[in-house]
Amino acid sequence: MSPVGWLVLLLPALLRRGSSGVAAAGKVPAVIVFGDSSVDTGNNNFIPTIARSNFWPYGRDYADGLPTGRFSNGRLATDFISEAFGLPPCIPAYLDTNLTIDQLASGVSFASAATGLDNATAGVLSVITIGEQLQYFREYKERLRIAKGEAEAGEIIGEALYIWSIGTNDFIENYYNLPERRMQYTVAEYEAYLLGLAESAIRDVHSLGGRKMDFTGLTPMGCLPAERIGNRDNPGECNEDYNAVARSFNGKLQGLAARLNKDLPGLQLVYADTYKILASVVDKPADYGFENAVQGCCGTGLFEAGYFCSLSTSLLCQNANKYVFFDAIHPTEKMYKIIADTVMNTTLNVFL
Repeated sequence: MSPVGWLVLLLPALLRRGSSGVAAAGKVPAVIVFGDSSVDTGNNNFIPTIARSNFWPYGRDYADGLPTGRFSNGRLATDFISEAFGLPPCIPAYLDTNLTIDQLASGVSFASAATGLDNATAGVLSVITIGEQLQYFREYKERLRIAKGEAEAGEIIGEALYIWSIGTNDFIENYYNLPERRMQYTVAEYEAYLLGLAESAIRDVHSLGGRKMDFTGLTPMGCLPAERIGNRDNPGECNEDYNAVARSFNGKLQGLAARLNKDLPGLQLVYADTYKILASVVDKPADYGFENAVQGCCGTGLFEAGYFCSLSTSLLCQNANKYVFFDAIHPTEKMYKIIADTVMNTTLNVFL
């Protein structure tokens, strides 16, 4: 097992040490999530959109083998991160009305599949905007105050880990697929526009009491199976232009994180580099125990996602653990676990 893996396994034990040592300084009572399908644990089940995955074969390797609304065969990276902090192993979706505020107090996802930092991206498939996610967070904070009292609610909000995973759809769903933003902005200008929106969202959560934050960078989006098949210049290969944009955006995101850590009192904003790990896995999948990094497990694995996966189950792979991707866009549970290990390694020294 890698050193990162051992650290993730040891972390819950460290956190259980009570008030002694580093554990007290680094307590994380909840994991609170904003973002897109990479971290949506089922919110889109409760809104009128086709951007859903609450049907088989999604969730086939989840605890009970049932779909949850997660775009994967099992758990997501944020679920593993929650578990690593000694919290529940699955983060609930905020819009699930069957859940009480007590069940949401140790972690909640406001994320919505197919959304982006840009409201125009959310509008493509009528999903939850980042502004609406922030409004839900305000509502959540008030519900906590009523249920737990001012002091306990304040501690949860102030000590929680906030994870942001968003931005890919702004490029592959919006900028490169629809003409409006390309007519308005160059790529560099659009990056700046998105970073401004990210800064505003971070400042909003900070003003509401959030302090420990992890902003996940873009992955090599040009290597998603759907982008490989759509690569007109070199079909079947990674779209290196898209990957270059992801690297450029990530570099600027790191700069934003450094600046906000100086500007906002008490903020601990960490940039999580998931680009390198996914690029490494795609480049040498066998080194990580995978056999296929080019196709998804579902259907042909080249273009199927969402409802198209449910129409292609006769072609479903037998063992998703051999695949980096479950559908043509989203990773398998095994890949999400590797991503979670990487994020935990990034945040370990900051929040402990």
